[in-house]
Amino acid sequence: MPISTTLSLYIGRVFTLAVLAMLASLSLLVGLFDFLELLRRSATRPEASFGLISTIAALRLPWVLMQILPFAVLIGGIIAFWRLTRSSELVVARAAGISAWQFLAAPLACAVALGLFATMVISPVSAVMRGRAEALDNIYLRNGGGPMALPGGQLWLRQSDNALVENGTAILHASHVEITSDHLSASNLSLFRLDSQDRLIERIEVGHADLQPGKWLLEQARVVKPGGLPGQSETKELPTNLTVSRVQDSFAPPDTLSVWALPGFIALMEHSGFSAIRHRLYFQTLLALPLLAGTMSLVSAGFSMRQTRPASKSRSPKTT
Repeated sequence: MPISTTLSLYIGRVFTLAVLAMLASLSLLVGLFDFLELLRRSATRPEASFGLISTIAALRLPWVLMQILPFAVLIGGIIAFWRLTRSSELVVARAAGISAWQFLAAPLACAVALGLFATMVISPVSAVMRGRAEALDNIYLRNGGGPMALPGGQLWLRQSDNALVENGTAILHASHVEITSDHLSASNLSLFRLDSQDRLIERIEVGHADLQPGKWLLEQARVVKPGGLPGQSETKELPTNLTVSRVQDSFAPPDTLSVWALPGFIALMEHSGFSAIRHRLYFQTLLALPLLAGTMSLVSAGFSMRQTRPASKSRSPKTT
């Protein structure tokens, strides 16, 4: 029906404008509190200027926007439907026999579209900007802005190793690891090389190891085979598909990764022996965001349904 189409488009426009206005208001409000918290933390950091604090707060805004989107849809939807009810537009539409689903289809579609846009477009932008914000925060507002030591100073890694046997596996354990932006070094490293049946082929005790493009450079390496004596100390190389950035990302918050990069990164983490539970949960949260936004639009409409139901006909009292 042309009337239903025109009405749906009108309600969808009112709903979208209310949600966007609420999204902007809530994002700026939360961003203001985040900015004040950054100012408080920078009070004892003379190198953290006002411009730097403003930059960090601005870089976090897209991430804040994604967190607030479901609440903005809920509150903005309630305001939009309340205005339509107050102006009697929804009351007239219901009284004219237009189904509730006819004028709710447009707000529902708009909410799902906003969720899809946030997941597919804003998420990559948010990941890049939040990663930059976290880097600035680590350098200027937190302790230890230099080389980053991993939790406990130790590192466990699992990677494919086809140098000795097909479908082999290499397990690395380092007692001390330090990472900078472009370099990873490990000391007192133990390397276990297994076959496809997880049987030990050899163990390599390494004094110092560096992760270089496409390989591990193992210095002071002594090879020990099952039932044999340790060999002579030498320098060896082990091919790898790991990079310094991937190791760093595995310890970074999941929201610093784009929705498009998460599936491949999760597979790489699990193959390398890292726990990918946090990244899986965040990935599922991003996928569910459109559904959550659509649900919030229906919940907001529920507040107005009771008021827009046409009143039932009742007998008028007889006048005498």
